[in-house]
Order: sequence, then C-alpha cells, then structure tokens
Amino acid sequence: MELSKNYIPASAEDKWNQRWKEKQYFKSTPDERKPFTVVIPPPNVTGVLHMGHTLNETVQDILVRRARMSGYNACWVPGSDHASIATEAKVVGMLKEKGVDKNTLTREAFLKYAFEWKEKYGGIIYHQIEKLGCSVDWSRVTFTMDPDYYKAVMKVFVDLYDKGLIYRGARMINWDPSAKTALSDEEVEYRDIQGKLYHIRYELKDARGNAISNPQTGEKGIVIATQRPETIMGDTAICVNPDDERYAHLKNAFAYVPLINRKIPIIFDAYVDPAFGTGALKVTPAHDINDYNLGLKHNLEVVDTLNEDGTLSEAAQIYIGEDRFTARKKIITELTEKGAIVKEEEYTTRLGYSQRTGVVVEPRISTQWFLKMKELAAPALKAVVEGDIKIHPGDKFLATYKYWLENVKDWCISRQLWWGQQIPAWYDDKGNIIVAENKDAAFEKWQSLQGTTTGNIDELKQDEDVLDTWFSSWLWPMEVFKGISNPGNKDINYYYPTSVLVTGQDIIFFWVARMVMAGMEYNKEKPPAEAIPFKDVYFTGMVRDKLGRKMSKSLGNSPDLLQLIEAYGADAVRFGIMISSPAGNDLLFDTASLEQGKFFNNKLWNALKLVKSLQQRIADTKSEEDSFAVEWFESRLNEAKTIVEKLISEFRLSEALKTIYSLIWDDFCSWYLEWIKPEQDQPLAQSVYNKTVEFFTELLQLLHPFMPFITEELYHLLDEERTDDICVKQYTAAGEINPSYIAEGELLKQTITALRDAKVKNQLKPRDEIRVYIQTNIPETYQRIIPILSRQVKASAVHVTNEAIQDCINIVVGKDRFYVQSDIVVDSSAQKEQLQKDLEYQKGFLNSVEKKLSNERFVQNAKPEVVEMERKKKADAEAKIKAIEESLMHL
Repeated sequence: MELSKNYIPASAEDKWNQRWKEKQYFKSTPDERKPFTVVIPPPNVTGVLHMGHTLNETVQDILVRRARMSGYNACWVPGSDHASIATEAKVVGMLKEKGVDKNTLTREAFLKYAFEWKEKYGGIIYHQIEKLGCSVDWSRVTFTMDPDYYKAVMKVFVDLYDKGLIYRGARMINWDPSAKTALSDEEVEYRDIQGKLYHIRYELKDARGNAISNPQTGEKGIVIATQRPETIMGDTAICVNPDDERYAHLKNAFAYVPLINRKIPIIFDAYVDPAFGTGALKVTPAHDINDYNLGLKHNLEVVDTLNEDGTLSEAAQIYIGEDRFTARKKIITELTEKGAIVKEEEYTTRLGYSQRTGVVVEPRISTQWFLKMKELAAPALKAVVEGDIKIHPGDKFLATYKYWLENVKDWCISRQLWWGQQIPAWYDDKGNIIVAENKDAAFEKWQSLQGTTTGNIDELKQDEDVLDTWFSSWLWPMEVFKGISNPGNKDINYYYPTSVLVTGQDIIFFWVARMVMAGMEYNKEKPPAEAIPFKDVYFTGMVRDKLGRKMSKSLGNSPDLLQLIEAYGADAVRFGIMISSPAGNDLLFDTASLEQGKFFNNKLWNALKLVKSLQQRIADTKSEEDSFAVEWFESRLNEAKTIVEKLISEFRLSEALKTIYSLIWDDFCSWYLEWIKPEQDQPLAQSVYNKTVEFFTELLQLLHPFMPFITEELYHLLDEERTDDICVKQYTAAGEINPSYIAEGELLKQTITALRDAKVKNQLKPRDEIRVYIQTNIPETYQRIIPILSRQVKASAVHVTNEAIQDCINIVVGKDRFYVQSDIVVDSSAQKEQLQKDLEYQKGFLNSVEKKLSNERFVQNAKPEVVEMERKKKADAEAKIKAIEESLMHL
C-alpha cells in the first residue's frame, strides 16, 4: 500500500469512529473483570464544548482508554444536564423571535417547545464528544430530565422532606432579575467594583411635627450614606448607635423619606458602626439581608420597591416600571435638583452577579424551598479528610473543599421556572402542603390527613416552581445506573462507587461536594469506602488564552472545537491541550501547541514510512551494532513505560505525554531508527526489523489514550494483516531495565551530537570523513557503540587511546577528550574560542553548585538524594573543566 506524503486526519477519524462503534468496543456490561467507571460531568444540553470541556473530556478519555487497555471493564457514561435557567432563557428568546410571549402560554405548551429545542440542539454536544474521539458508552446516554431520572429526583425530595431536611419558608434570598428566579448563595459571583456613595439628607421632625436640627451644629435633618439611592423608597426606619452622642437628641423622632415623604421612625441599635459613613443607617428590610434582620428585631414594615424583573414596583410610588439602574440615575438627578444630596464620593465595594445571566443580583424576601445542609455535610467532609476520597492535586484544592463544607449554609433549592423537575408539593384550598412523588400519591396522603375516602384530586394544586438543576445532578453517579429509581440493581452494585471524577475547580461545592453528600446519604448501609460516589477527584485547571485571560464567549477568545479539529485533526487538538496542561494549574492555550501536535502526527507518519521501507531490505543477517541498538531501546522503552505508569497513577498526565513524546520523537525516531538504518544497498536483519515493529507497536499503545486516531491507523498500516484493534489491545508489563545499556545509549547520543557540532563549527560538511581518537580511562565504555558512532559521524576510523593527539579538533564529552582529524585544514582559533566559552560556562556552573553546597541550611534541610545530586554535579563539572583545560594546552 502506497502511503500519502502526510497524515490526513479527517479520513482516519471518521473511519475509526465508525469501526469502534460497529465493534461496540466501548459498550460495557457487568462481568468478572474489575470495573473502571467514569461519569461525564454533564454539560448543558443546549451548549457546545468550549476549551475547558475539551480539556476535561480529553483527560477522562485518556484515563478510560488506558484502563480498558489494562484489563479493566471500562465504563464511561455520557450525558447532559437540562440546565434550567440557561435553557429556559434560550427557549424564551427563541419564542420571542417568533413573536410568542412565554406568559401567554400554558406550562404544558411551553414545555413542548422546550423539549423540541432540546431534541434539535441537544445532540450537538454529543457530536462534538464523538469527533474528539471520546470512548464513551453510547448505550448509556443519560439526561437529567429522562423519566426515570425525574422520578429519582422526586423520590429524593420526598425522602429528605420526610426526614425534616427540606422545609419551605420566607427568607431573604438572592434574586436574578433577568431569569426571574431565586439563586443559591453559591450561584452568586462577587466582584470588586468602583461605585459611588451618595450622602442624602432626610428631613427630621419630633413627635409633634416640629422640624429638628442638630443642637451642636445647627444642621437640619440627618444625612445618610447609601450606594443604592433607588431603594430609598423602601426605607422603613433610620438606625443609629445608642452610644453615638451625635444622635442622642433623636429619641422619639421621625425622618421623612425624600421624594415620597414617607414618615419613618428613628431606631437605636448597636449593630450600626458610628465610624462608617455618617453613623446613620437607612433600613430597607426588603432589599438587604442585614436590614431584614434589623426589621425583624424592631418589627419594621417591609416595603418591596422592586418587581421580579428588576423594575420599580408600585410600592416605590415613583418611576414605576423603570429599570432599577435607569431609576437610580433619575432619582439622583431629582435629589440633586431638590438639594437633598449633600455630596458624592468614590467607593470600592463588592457586588454580587448571577453566574447564570451575569446581571447584578438583588436581595429579595421570597417564600422558597430550602435543604438543611449541615447534617449532610458532616459525612462528606469526613470522607475526604479520612482519605476515602482523594483529591488531586490535594495540596491545592483540599482546603477549598474543607472550607465550603465547614461553612455550609442551607441550600435554596426552588427556582421560579417551568423547565426542570417541578417540585412535588401540592396545596389544598386551605393552604395545607402535601409532599409526595406524584399527584395520585399526594391525593392519597391528603385523604388520609383529612380522614376521608372522597374528595376531588383536581382541587390539589402543584407548586409552580422547579428544583435547582444541581438538585438533580448531585445524584448523577448513582442515577446514571438507576441507583435511586431502582436501588440494588446489578449495574449500581457493579459500577458504584465510580473510579475517578474529572471536573473543573469552579464547581467544587456546586457539584463535587454535593455528590459526596448524596452518595453518603443514600448508601448509609455501606462502609464509607463503598458509599462514596468516586474514589479520586482530579481537578483540571482553567483554560486561558495566551494573554492569560479566561476563555469566554463574551471576550470572543474561545475557539470553535470543530473548526480546530478540521484544521489540525482531533489528535493534534488533544495533544495541544494536554501538553500544556500541568495538573490542576491553569493553562495558557495557544494554537502553537496544536501545530506541535500536527507536526508530531507527521513525525509518526514519516517513521511509519521509514519502517515500511526497511521491509524491502530484510535479510538473514545480524550485526553487533544492530544488537546494541535493539538492547538499548528495549531498556529505554521499559524505563519510559515504568515512568508513564507512575505519572498517570498520580494524575500527572501532561508529564506522561511529554515522556511518551520525547521517547518517540527523540529516542525512537531521531536515534534508534537512524542507528538501525543500514548503509545504502546494505541489508537489515530480520530479527531487528521484527523488534522494530514490536517497539513501534508498543509506542503506539503507550500513545493511544492521548492520540487515539493516528495510533489506530498506524497500528494497522504497520502490519496490514492485523485483525484486532489497538484500542482494546492489552498492555504488556514493563520488562527489565538494564542501566548500563541506557548509560551507553546516552553516551552514544552525546558523542554523536558533540562530534557533529564540532564538524559544523569547524566548517566541515556532514559527509566529510574524519578520524576520531578517544582519550579515556575506561576504554570498554565505548566498545559496543563504536560501530554505530563511526557510521553516524562518517568516521573512517575510531581509536581509543591514553594519549593526547596533536594538531586535531579538540572536544570534551563527559570526562573524556576526543581528537578529530580531517584531511581538510581547519582553523584552530575557532576551536580555541569555543573551548574558552565552554570553560567559562563550566566554571560559572561549578561556582553556583559550590555556593549551594556551602549553604549549611540547604545541606541540613534538603533530602539526602538532592544533596548527593549536587555533589555529583560538582564532580562532573570539575572533571569537564580539567578536560577542557588540557585540550586548550594542546592547541
């Protein structure tokens, strides 16, 4: 078969994706093997894979493919999340473009549109996952609104309610005016911004209606500092500290809210800091949590001046229907015109933004459903602290996990939306609440409570709200195997707990900690090590552009995955994102790393073409130099396999890829293939060719989890009679590592490089013949490598000697000196200049090592092996300096 000039990714990717699916390699069912289970962090059903997802899915696929090739029954469950707020916003937007207002629809009609949207766009992300080469079990695709999943969520809600962990009540919550729904505390992002503090004068009167002035200064009224003038219409008191003498004269006094002239009392409470602002606080119970608590304490009226969409309500009395920020500007203008604003000042503050829509969040008193978290958090914290779950990298994220769980608050789980799992609570005409998994069960409960067997089921009205999306996804590791809806089934018993969770650091509490809570709660009968939802958690870093900015749609700096795959190939994209992804740390994404992946593809392709060309030169022959090359690479391969195994077990995947990359590019392609390649018209031993195919195959296996398509393609092209596939070919354990072979190989590489450099520096052409003399105290070191050395540097002869040779090119390799003779006259001054540079470098290096070793603190505190390494560096540098100085003496 004639190979194309370069590797063409598209045809290979389509071919192997189709083959893998036809063979059902990634379909998993319980058997006698040990399971390796991964559940995909479910992306939003209407989303697309951004670069963070790409990194996440690639990491998972590497782990899953490697486990499958190591004899595990690998099961990777794909799926998506219904994403209540995001999806509803998209459906509402789509309807608006059609001229349809959501508010004119019934709930059933809206949900029909929502499911149509999901069917139309929900498959996009699965297509991208497949194009990336992810080896998921497509027979297990799960969606958080699937019927069984929906039932599982209902079952858990009822159970937690019956246990007294879920309750309903009016609380100050975070409100998203754009999505018009409540948010949990964790869905609010706080940003430091530069705002303004407005000092506003309120008129004061005593109980008889007489104006009050400050007896010390004569100043009229009282000045309040606020950042939010648009909320003053909701003021129901002004509060001062009882120990603040400036306001002692205000007992039994009243203030009047500017613009609307509402009469409000002056109250006294130690909560107020006399040193902040003017020492007087306007109390707006409907719009601030602290004010709300003050209002409860002092029995204040609650006046909510904002509608659910962030416009001013009728209770505001002015600018009704205006957006809150538009109203703010108009109110400031009017207050200024009326002389009520005393001054404005710049002020740095923290403002909460909705993670879902990006708008400024409003505190709002609302009746919502809450889940008590402290009782659930304790076992989840213990599972990690005691090591049942291991976090990677633990030194970075364990503290974050502990902080969240040690400071956990009750979770607001209701959302004012239609898309999602509707809360399973029903109300009768008297306001009684009946919580049950479905309407029929609720009616039976209601009849039991009423002591009757009659009644009209249609008189029970279900709660309009849906549950927070995270309330469904916290069941993910269990319910993808029907562990809640069908407990004790063979899948949940076999696959749970899952092996590893790969996810982003930004959802440690949103999702990771809550999954641990749910797992511990619904597997109480099991020991902790079996109740946990996963054994390891690997947190990937944040993907940033090369300027260090987080990739986002708003900045327009996040590339389209499918376009990248089209331009570079899926393997190159996977390579590019992994090679620049240190464990747990943010990575700077640059298409240069994808170019590197593309070059690597072609390096592999050219290596294949070279090996295939050697097939034509096979003969029944054997040489010592071929034997050395094979023995060296076999040890080097086994060494790399051992290193890669350790790195992957520690989730240091980027380092593992770099190890494989170097092994293939440098050791195999640049050195081994060159060392075994016979001279023109010379044969290659059959045994060497066979070993070369064997080595190439093992390299493709090592690389396969990282770059699945090209490795599968090359595996079959390397031996066209193969009928199996590399994706399920089992690894062989690392064999014996011979340190002396590896040392000889390194010496050979260093020597070839040094001699080639010397030829270039002395203006000799690569093909110009030379004679080499090696001055060494250990001549046997070079015995096995001389034949390859001669061929690689075009040496007509290589001699080992104890003496210095005059009138030669002098070079130093390690502790030995090399003398190079050529029939072409060379300039000794250039040699001398280079040796002087080398000598200066070695002396500087020796000085830095000696400084380190003279530091008593370093010697006492560093590990013994580190100190020993520095001492070895010192000895090597001294030997090199001696050899260079002797070489200079002979020039």
